Amino acid sequence: MVLEVENFYGVYLLYCTNPKYKGRAYIGYTVDPRRRVTQHNKGSKFGGARRTSGKGPWDMVLIVYGFPSDIAALRFEWAWQHPQKSRRLKHVTGKKSSEKAFNYRLRVLANMLQTTPWRRLPLTVQWLKQEYRTDFPVDLQPPSHIPIGYGQIKSKKVKKQSDNNEEDTDGDDLPSISFSQSSRCEVCVKKIKNENLASHWAEELHVLEDAVVDSIL
Repeated sequence: MVLEVENFYGVYLLYCTNPKYKGRAYIGYTVDPRRRVTQHNKGSKFGGARRTSGKGPWDMVLIVYGFPSDIAALRFEWAWQHPQKSRRLKHVTGKKSSEKAFNYRLRVLANMLQTTPWRRLPLTVQWLKQEYRTDFPVDLQPPSHIPIGYGQIKSKKVKKQSDNNEEDTDGDDLPSISFSQSSRCEVCVKKIKNENLASHWAEELHVLEDAVVDSIL
């Protein structure tokens, strides 16, 4: 049975099964899990991320959803990708030399789910492929209101008055912005060059870490 969810904003974890790159993990954001994993496996020319292009196949093994907005989900994605830069996650130790990338990402996730503001959100952790299922440590269990589910999930489109050309993003493909000779950041409306847009977004998301989600809650 496939679970259908409306107003879907999810942050997922990919696992690489390519023998040459096996064990690599990738974190991204999407509004359509099925479409997104297909894009990753087809490559960057088909909408996949540069970091995963040509390294497939990739399995989407876990996804966290239930965010109140795309901004909240994008901020969660950024912190999960960059725990060492997040002021909320200073207590999380870095990756150990003997620790696999996949297990490290799960450890960071477990800590995030116990950290404000994410611990207050109505999130769900969904294992999409049970063969990858890993139990969270006893001392890092999610709050009681954050369930752990199993099985495939599908985003259910909700009809809108205007159909915007919405695309999901990853850490290296940040939020939907129309590019021209130069672009305006959606956060600070600062005019910046295209090549600096990704790093600028990462900086702005970090600077606003305390403000955006707290204003939503």
